[in-house]
Amino acid sequence: MQQLANQLFHKTIRRWVPFWRDAQPQFDALEKLSLDPELNNADEKVLLTWMDACLKDNGGEVAARSRAAELGRRFLDLNDAGRVRFLCLMADNYSVDEVHLTAVIESWLSANSDQRRMLEAQLRSALEPPRMKLLTQFNELPQGVKFLVDMRAEVLRLRREHPNLAPLEVDLKRLLGAWFDVGLLQLEEINWGSSAELLEKLIAYEAVHAIQSWADLKNRLDSDRRCFAFFHPNMPDEPLIFVEVALVKGMASNVQALLDESAPLEDIRLADTAIFYSISNAQKGLSGISFGNFLIKSVVKKLQQEFPQLKQFATLSPIPGFCRWLDSMDAVKESDLLWEDSMSSSPEQLQKLAAHYLVEQKQKRNDKHARDPVAHFHLSNGAKLERLNWMADTSDNGVKQSAGMMVNYLYELPHIESRSQSYSADGKVAVSTSVEKQLNL
Repeated sequence: MQQLANQLFHKTIRRWVPFWRDAQPQFDALEKLSLDPELNNADEKVLLTWMDACLKDNGGEVAARSRAAELGRRFLDLNDAGRVRFLCLMADNYSVDEVHLTAVIESWLSANSDQRRMLEAQLRSALEPPRMKLLTQFNELPQGVKFLVDMRAEVLRLRREHPNLAPLEVDLKRLLGAWFDVGLLQLEEINWGSSAELLEKLIAYEAVHAIQSWADLKNRLDSDRRCFAFFHPNMPDEPLIFVEVALVKGMASNVQALLDESAPLEDIRLADTAIFYSISNAQKGLSGISFGNFLIKSVVKKLQQEFPQLKQFATLSPIPGFCRWLDSMDAVKESDLLWEDSMSSSPEQLQKLAAHYLVEQKQKRNDKHARDPVAHFHLSNGAKLERLNWMADTSDNGVKQSAGMMVNYLYELPHIESRSQSYSADGKVAVSTSVEKQLNL
């Protein structure tokens, strides 16, 4: 599947290049940017000159757009080392002009209220790093938005090893956060009749339960299943996030049974429950730009319209941080909960540990929010921790991450907003009676 993902990425790049070539007017006076794939020292000087010309609009806006197109094409031609140098040049040389910013701040501090209103525009402009203009110019290109999404994915991957890239990542996130406002997104259903290219991407981007084959995918898109995704108008062929749904009778408790290709089709006329069993972010470059909660609410509304008999909307979710927490020093401190070998404990003991982890263990950066990322996602969206399911995912990954357990988070529509607010403000976790009993074992 990783190989398929890589093939899709390179296929996308090949599709961009002719678009970007067409976007560049053939002006005799316009130089062609030629760079070594490694981006050597001489190239760095040429690149800085080229970036300066883009920012100064030398020759007018059309010429600047052409240079940005050439810049983007050359970035795609660089190897890994060259891309690191390219990104570091942007991060290190086009940040906020501190001297100018200090002068504007001093003018602001010494000004009266009327003068400050006149200085507001200058202050905003001084706080904006020049590279923001360069990044914005890429948006004018065919596939420019996708280019920036993938650029941020690359920066996120490199940021730990190259901490000087952190401000560039912040700029990219701010820019993309504005462009990917939920009001601009389009909800679409993906089914077996969707394009082969889109179905390939569904296979490549599935991040929770890997799609093993085309037969597996067809089963997930059968008549008793649904798949919905958010798309952006400037990335119409790229799902941003998607959710896979099973329409069943009663609350599902085992993902292998849910995905069994040999199981008979459910009679959707008898289905009373929609199970959200996989939610996958398809674009790494949009990490931290949240629209998953809007996806769930939009899908619930759509399913209610199509199947008014549905009474329950719930997930069948993994506990990805559970086993890692069990092995950590933090868990060792919970001596009243742990046994010498927790993994060989009884199902009841492990479920108590899982309940404690999901409800009591908090993030270090925010001591009100659940430590487990999937729990935090659903609780912040207003779900209730309804049920822990023993041996609900017996795959290698399910056992390794979650000790085979999965959770049903229940979305009770009348209580979603109030629970979301209580969790966000006070860290209050809504739990069912069964989970309360497990906590008090």
